[in-house]
Amino acid sequence: MPAKLTTTPASSMFAAASVPDLILSTARDSAIRTREALWADGETLDYSALADRIARASGMLLRLGLRRGERVALLAGRTADAVTGFLGIMAAGGAACVLDPRLSPSDLAGRLKDAGIRWLFADASHAAPAAAAAAPALVRLEDAVRAKPRTVGDLTPDDDALLVFTSGSTGTPKAVLLTHGNLLSNTRGVTERTGLTPHDRLLHAMPLYHTNGVNNLLIVPLTCGASVVVLERFRAETFFGEIAAHRPTYITGVPTHYSRLLAHAPPRGALSTVRFARCGSAPLTEELHRRIEERLGVPLVVSYGLSEATCTSAMNPPAARRIGTVGTALAGQRIAVLAPGDESALPAGAEGEIVIAGPSVMKGYVPAPAAQGGSNIRNGWLRTGDLGRMDADGYLTVTGRLKDLIIRGGENLSPGRIEEAISRHPAVRACCVVGAPHVDLGEVPVAFVVTRDGHAVAERDIRDHVAARLPRSWVPARVIVLGSLPENTIGKIDRNALKELAGKS
Repeated sequence: MPAKLTTTPASSMFAAASVPDLILSTARDSAIRTREALWADGETLDYSALADRIARASGMLLRLGLRRGERVALLAGRTADAVTGFLGIMAAGGAACVLDPRLSPSDLAGRLKDAGIRWLFADASHAAPAAAAAAPALVRLEDAVRAKPRTVGDLTPDDDALLVFTSGSTGTPKAVLLTHGNLLSNTRGVTERTGLTPHDRLLHAMPLYHTNGVNNLLIVPLTCGASVVVLERFRAETFFGEIAAHRPTYITGVPTHYSRLLAHAPPRGALSTVRFARCGSAPLTEELHRRIEERLGVPLVVSYGLSEATCTSAMNPPAARRIGTVGTALAGQRIAVLAPGDESALPAGAEGEIVIAGPSVMKGYVPAPAAQGGSNIRNGWLRTGDLGRMDADGYLTVTGRLKDLIIRGGENLSPGRIEEAISRHPAVRACCVVGAPHVDLGEVPVAFVVTRDGHAVAERDIRDHVAARLPRSWVPARVIVLGSLPENTIGKIDRNALKELAGKS
């Protein structure tokens, strides 16, 4: 009789001391070890093969002399070797850092130097830029399959596990150092909120060098005994076909991905296995949220977090989501809204700076801020720089960034509120509002708009549309129609590029 498949495969989830400990114990479960763990680049690994490949990658690094806590960069394609190499670094006691494979050799060398990374794990297709970066210890990823399996068995929650660079959407990318305790906290919270089991399958189309791409889309499902399908990249025109082919139970993406899907119709029955979709990493308007759910026919679960708090701090419960919010705090985490630049907690409904505390908050930046005043963790609270408000039930709404506030004649205007109003115009597909210098008022809002196919819109129409919903001072001084909004590498709108454009126009 086959082993019974339980809905809680990693019974030791809350006792695990490290991510490798949790994944490898899951892989040893007799009901799971022969189940599919990973599909990538046409290769399929069951959990037994996944565990073996992780242990071999770990064994090779240990044989070469990797010391506990050393940082190891990974430069590779979206392959099974890349996934097992990433997990193998942690199993060897190293802190893994997945790098954007499109970095130039000079940028790559700069990140290695700035983050104190001596080791570089690279696959054959990235050997040339890896060599050009002149890493002191360059290791071929493909050689790991021939190594003797070996792992570090006494890792603790305090050991360094992951170094992840922020997206840079709000400034220069920073290297965030996370421990196994941080990663386990995020894993437990997301697993509890989403109810993942070995019966789930994820379609992974996010970058592997992003915190969401490794934490929520690799570590979380693989600790649960679920299956992960790693696509080459997100393509709106083929994504529904990928869903039909791989039959996932949940999908994930950023607002830009889902917005692009609206132009395509899913084949009949393609979404029959999908029980929910996840969205994060960037703001999502209520209007777009409702349109996406109508197209997919499943709940769209919006979440919120940042690299400095491992990945996810708040998430809507799939069965009790509130559109327009990012949900409630995950188990083990605390979220509050404080007066900007102050330590005073604000009442329900008041807008202020979102702060986060708990075991998911990072160990720190690498290199560390030069002075104590450079840290954004004060009295145990991570100051996110994000603006938001929390209702009486603990549901959080993100309203913008402190640095993106438009101060018009002394009045603080939230770009998010203006964007929400503009997005309700029937001709608008996407929009972004930024501040532009003004000789008298200091700053004024400028709106960039992308229209739906076949629609034209006049600047006066958008201004009147906003005026009917918000005070006159919130009406954009200018409305600029673009063919598309500029994006960074993970699909976030590049506000800095739009601010530059607004200043010139």
